[in-house]
Amino acid sequence: MNKPIITAFDWVPPFARGQVRDLRVRWALEEVGQPYDVLYLAQGSQRHPPHRARQPFGQVPTYQEGDLTLFESGAIVLHIADRHGKLLPTDPAARSRAIEWMFAALNTVEPPIMDHAIATLFEADAPWSKPRLPSVNARIDGRLGELSDRLGDDTWLEGDTFTAGDLLMVSVLRIVAGDGHLDAYPNLQAYVERGTARPAFERALADQLAGFTGQPPAELRAWLEKMGEAA
Repeated sequence: MNKPIITAFDWVPPFARGQVRDLRVRWALEEVGQPYDVLYLAQGSQRHPPHRARQPFGQVPTYQEGDLTLFESGAIVLHIADRHGKLLPTDPAARSRAIEWMFAALNTVEPPIMDHAIATLFEADAPWSKPRLPSVNARIDGRLGELSDRLGDDTWLEGDTFTAGDLLMVSVLRIVAGDGHLDAYPNLQAYVERGTARPAFERALADQLAGFTGQPPAELRAWLEKMGEAA
């Protein structure tokens, strides 16, 4: 098998480093022991035709393996798990539950968390942002409470077995791990700590951080200064 090629940005604002979704794909590849290459994109180039041919919405990551090109981090992680026979249990019922948790991470837990990021970062100056925050925070806390109840004292969502469902759920929870949202849920805090202590995650994070060697495009400089982020 030739090494797959993923796409990633060569620059993002400091607050986004360690959160861009190519990290999820890197982590999965590290877990299964598959080397990979990275095609780095300068900010802005993701909107141009060459990348749109890979990703119609102009996002990262993408994944290329021979004639196969995929986008959406969840779909890519599922493909990697299938391709390598890892990150998903062999028992059919347990496998289905692990896939279920992949969907839950991306479709149930992540949306209110991203609403919070939009309201506090990307559209913080919008008149609706501050009034919406209480309801956004309430939705996040509701989902975290439900997830905490379901996880209980288990190590992983599928008992003692780390799966692709855990990989994506930990990736999502990391978005709010440092802002106090997990303080009321010590089992979720410990869950995230277990996930991010895995050697595969540590390698993936180090590789992503090492790739940020570019510079912000001119149109982002004023926004960065306003946000207080180093350019």
